[in-house]
Amino acid sequence: MTNALIVIDVQNDFCPGGALAVPDGDGIIPGINALMAEADAVILTQDWHPAGHSSFASSHAGKAPYDMIDMPYGPQVLWPDHCIQGSKGADFHALLDQTSADLIIRKGYTPSIDSYSAFFENDRTTPTGLEGYLRTRGITHLTMVGLALDFCVNYSAVDAAKLGFQVDVRRDLCRAIDMNGSLDAAVQAMTGAGVSLTGS
Repeated sequence: MTNALIVIDVQNDFCPGGALAVPDGDGIIPGINALMAEADAVILTQDWHPAGHSSFASSHAGKAPYDMIDMPYGPQVLWPDHCIQGSKGADFHALLDQTSADLIIRKGYTPSIDSYSAFFENDRTTPTGLEGYLRTRGITHLTMVGLALDFCVNYSAVDAAKLGFQVDVRRDLCRAIDMNGSLDAAVQAMTGAGVSLTGS
């Protein structure tokens, strides 16, 4: 076993009609489902915030969604409340094939710190446990798809490459927020880390 498909945050709140909707976020689901059959393992990640999470603009007086603040671990975008534990918004999109998933990794559940990456929280040191799972299963190659390309996919791909995995991001099976140049910056970060971007 060498190849895993990592499906990043295909959840209701990131799809059209959701609290933090990524344009055409649900348009990638049929292609993701089809790709699952080609992978040796399928891992789904799920944003899983407690109510009142520190990354929510509503948790900071006088702040609005998409404002930036400094947190102890560095700069943080403040988001609309989204993917709250147990909510419909946190659920995977109904069209996503969950039956093929070997593992679901939940992230962002620590109230004081956000977690974009499937591998580390935003302090860049606290692990999610995904690396150990992949190593013990003998997986060396990762294909990443999902939402959003310029945040959670980007951070996950860069971390995976730094950890020594061979990483391919399927751009046709991702969608981006593209906020203030975030998409271009993400593409540069991924290519700079040795991530292969295909399907564009």
